[in-house]
Amino acid sequence: MKNSFKTGDLLTSVLLIAMLFVAFSSNAQQMKPFSSGYVPANGTKVYYEVYGEGRPIVLLHGAFMTINTNWGELIPELSKNRKVIALELQGHGHTPFSDRKLSHATLASDVEKVMEYLKVDSADVVGFSFGGSVAYQVAIQFPKRVKKLVIISSTYKSTGWLPAVNNAFKQMKPALFEGSPMQAAYEAVAPDKTKWTKFLEQMIALAGTPFDFGDANISKIAAPVLIIAGDNDGLDKIELAKTYQLLGGNVSVEMGAVSKSQLAMVPAQGHVSLMMQTTTILTYLNSFLQ
Repeated sequence: MKNSFKTGDLLTSVLLIAMLFVAFSSNAQQMKPFSSGYVPANGTKVYYEVYGEGRPIVLLHGAFMTINTNWGELIPELSKNRKVIALELQGHGHTPFSDRKLSHATLASDVEKVMEYLKVDSADVVGFSFGGSVAYQVAIQFPKRVKKLVIISSTYKSTGWLPAVNNAFKQMKPALFEGSPMQAAYEAVAPDKTKWTKFLEQMIALAGTPFDFGDANISKIAAPVLIIAGDNDGLDKIELAKTYQLLGGNVSVEMGAVSKSQLAMVPAQGHVSLMMQTTTILTYLNSFLQ
């Protein structure tokens, strides 16, 4: 059966996602970070913000997003009793565009460099979508840096997405984002606004490139993992169930087995709308990260 996903559908989806992101960020409380700055990392520099005090938690945003558009609603709550460290990945937000080859492994190394700079030996790491893939890679490359891992609507391999989503990635073009709210958010904080198209080209190229961090590497993650997914968020739920099993889940507590990891499926939620369920996500985070 041929996939009926058309370019027009993709344009509509991109615009809808952009509008939802803007609606989400416009409701977010504007907080002033306790500290912020740039960290030299692997030939470029990475922007970070720190909020609150307490046990550290690192936040990794989704593709084309900024700290505020992704985490603006959650940071005020998390920072009440946690030290929140939020990053902007290569080319996103305040972090400058770089001609450096974009890869999950390099971005994970950037995260580790920021933690090292801030003298954070280990932390809970939370990633949404693209940031979730990077978070998986951080746990694989730097296991001692991760106490607990939270993955929101994300996967460690291309086949973790439904075929329609992967086909959409392959059809993405910079023109689809022209004049979008995402572009406006980028231009509001980017150090060089002229890099918008190059940034899009770089991200789209990565999105269209198949990746797989390896089942064996996922099964070796020692940190407890919480996976949060929307029931219709674009993830292949058969593959998600396999991922949960690799992480020690899919057992029977009544039979004496106890899983260190957890799976939360949120009903009636898509990829973007899931991230907007602040109360639900916060409840899961607080319970898992205690």
